[in-house]
Amino acid sequence: MSKILDRVPRNAGLIVTLLTLPVVIGEIWLFASGHRPNIMAGWSLIAAICVLCWFFLGGSIAVSRFTIGMAQRRVLAAERPKLSESDTAEWIVDGDGTILLQSPVALDQSGDRLGHPMARVLLPRLADADGACTTILSRAARRGDATHKLPDSSMLCALRLGSGLVRLSMVEQQVVPARPLPSADYSNLPIAVLRLTDDGTIVGANPATASFCGDAIEGSHISAVLDGLGRPFDEWLSEALTAQSPPPPEVLRAPRVGQDRFIQVSLYVESAADRVLIAVLSDARALKTLEAQFVQSQKMQAVGQLAGGIAHDFNNLLTAISGHCDLLMLRHDKGDPDYADLDQISQNSNRAANLVSHLLAFSRKQTLKPQRLDLRETMADLSHLLNRLVGEKVRLSLHHDQPLDTVRADRSKIEQVIMNLVVNARDAMPDGGQIEIQTRNVEVLIDQSRGRAVVPAGRYVCVEVKDQGTGIAPDIVTKIFEPFFTTKRVGQGTGLGLSTVYGIVKQTGGYIFCESTVGLGTSFQIYLPAYLGTEIEAVDDAPEHVTIRLNPAAMTAPAEQCVLLVEDEAPVRAFASRALKMRGYQVLEAASGEEALEVLSDANLRVDLFVSDVVMPGLDGLSWVRLALQDRPGTRVIFMSGYTEDVFEDGRNAIENASFLQKPFSLSDLINTVGQRLDAVA
Repeated sequence: MSKILDRVPRNAGLIVTLLTLPVVIGEIWLFASGHRPNIMAGWSLIAAICVLCWFFLGGSIAVSRFTIGMAQRRVLAAERPKLSESDTAEWIVDGDGTILLQSPVALDQSGDRLGHPMARVLLPRLADADGACTTILSRAARRGDATHKLPDSSMLCALRLGSGLVRLSMVEQQVVPARPLPSADYSNLPIAVLRLTDDGTIVGANPATASFCGDAIEGSHISAVLDGLGRPFDEWLSEALTAQSPPPPEVLRAPRVGQDRFIQVSLYVESAADRVLIAVLSDARALKTLEAQFVQSQKMQAVGQLAGGIAHDFNNLLTAISGHCDLLMLRHDKGDPDYADLDQISQNSNRAANLVSHLLAFSRKQTLKPQRLDLRETMADLSHLLNRLVGEKVRLSLHHDQPLDTVRADRSKIEQVIMNLVVNARDAMPDGGQIEIQTRNVEVLIDQSRGRAVVPAGRYVCVEVKDQGTGIAPDIVTKIFEPFFTTKRVGQGTGLGLSTVYGIVKQTGGYIFCESTVGLGTSFQIYLPAYLGTEIEAVDDAPEHVTIRLNPAAMTAPAEQCVLLVEDEAPVRAFASRALKMRGYQVLEAASGEEALEVLSDANLRVDLFVSDVVMPGLDGLSWVRLALQDRPGTRVIFMSGYTEDVFEDGRNAIENASFLQKPFSLSDLINTVGQRLDAVA
């Protein structure tokens, strides 16, 4: 009801009541005297009663408004002299928080805010000024007074005055500065403190400094016990003496207790008259470790982005090389002397594509085909291959929890991870030994920190590969997952094995850790999230890359079908265009999304299929295809990219029924994919 009353203009009820009063009286008199016709009598009476009800409603509204207004005027008149003499910031507000009066101090601090909400005054001090204002007003209305502490140590006090008015006062809290410690008491402090003159001479040191600077340092210059400042010590000390506030702490090295011992030094002025400083020392090893971890994380992220970019460009080159090689092989029989050379080019292109896939794995941009896996079955199927890999000197044993939770992962990639770890374990035991593979269920009740990673709470399946080899030195363990880092001799390893393992595990949503002791062996532990779902995903069992040699005689043209090919790399575009034309398709070419839209501006042009690269300068593949489908709905689409399908807006392909062709692709891959799309049209 109060909200309805607030929307009614002031005195509106009183005006309407006065205007309708003669009508009400007249209708009642006519009905009582019998001057109204019988037909109209009932309606007139009903109307008169309605108007009478409105009269009482309007009268009550008007009286209520008038009474509240008069009461508020009396309160404001009584409070106005008090506010004018107040030496603090004060405001009188109504129940909605609208400012009706303000003190001179409030006027100087916040400006003229009459008629504005109190929340605007509190906004510079509070992020949620509206909520705080509503809370304190409601508390004052219920209890009579309320207080609210602000972040800057000031206090907002509220006092209920009556008639829905509240007085708000801003009370500034006085911060009493801490009394400086006398120098004689430094020896009893549990923290390390040095007393320095303005030229850097140490004139005092409490016992706690011995663990940082050694003993007998009084009389020495501070540069003799600390180094690594990066600027003259005199400049640093002079800045601390003349600055209005203490300078930021510096992280220095303490060579007397170890080259890798870092301490944080904070300078404070003990006596400005005597130009004496105190230096507070604290251990900074944890800070330096955190800084090193952050730098390492940034480096790994940068290398991952670089690897992904290199893989994209290499995939374009390999597509052009292998594609043109396929075109040449179509014109040569197997008995031709040149056929063997072309076959070597094709095989080495495939090897290069495999190397690029390792880069994509490290950068976590490879295409995965996840399915529900029971790792016991996976290991059982893989065991015969692993036994052949380890040789006769090495024994391989498998141990599994019963029962074992399932995981959701790409089976071929998990097999690649296990084989890589087993091969590394075999190489670490040149004289033979035992490799143990164990799977078990692990429940992490709270978040656990393991080195640089934090394993969230949850249920996991742990796969551990343990060997009895030579072990890994502590200074190398932190680098083993970096790409191109290897301890093997030149020609025996690319340094991409463990980085590929790391990328596969992380892209699957898991974690991998390494524990090693020199001379005793190494253990790799992989934590994969347990998959507790009931559905089983269908997985395409087709091989990832199958090269099928096509007979040139089979290159017959189907019904006239037109393909728009959009690719910014000229060699890839030339190969794909020739391949599609040999198949019999009509091919339109464009080097960019803008050029493709210009080609499609001809309304009479019929295009059955768009084949487009995803990452291009200007309009990317997804953007121009969206625009094109507005005028040509239903046109089939094939996207091709050296990246993976993750390039589509966090993995979501916004184009319905679009296919994806991973680079590098062969001639047969292109022809088969285009044929399937166009057959679907037919």
